[in-house]
Amino acid sequence: MKYLTTIGLITFLYVTAMAKEIKTEIVIHATPAKVWSILTNFDNYPNWNPFIKSINGEVLVGNKITARIEPPEAKGMTFKPKILCYETNKELKWIGHLLFAGLFDGEHKFELIDNGDGTTTFRQSEKFRGILVPLFKKMLDNNTKKGFEAMNRKLKELAELQ
Repeated sequence: MKYLTTIGLITFLYVTAMAKEIKTEIVIHATPAKVWSILTNFDNYPNWNPFIKSINGEVLVGNKITARIEPPEAKGMTFKPKILCYETNKELKWIGHLLFAGLFDGEHKFELIDNGDGTTTFRQSEKFRGILVPLFKKMLDNNTKKGFEAMNRKLKELAELQ
């Protein structure tokens, strides 16, 4: 029994060390429909988005798209995530993998919450899993989180201008 408890604890610590989540949010003085229209106008990303430079492909649940991210002060990367959720005015979620599943996976989510007063809370988060996550934790905490925050600010700025 003691042996199984030790194995369980080691497994828990190992899995926990291989996981990381980043969460950001911002209140935008615009309706979810307005925020969504900017967020899902992927052709316009190169003109305003400081973090996600491009999204190409048909954004439908089950489809793979091509996305290019450029976190501040870090090397950019292009990857091909699979769309997990596309709920108009509410949520867009995808999962991407570095080379293959289990190495370095990221489940990225954009959520729009209607605050009922003409404002929207925009949440951007990502859950990272895989054996390489511990190697990238510092970059995720710094560069990637800064990229999320920069994108959130620009989205707010655009939605509140129009």
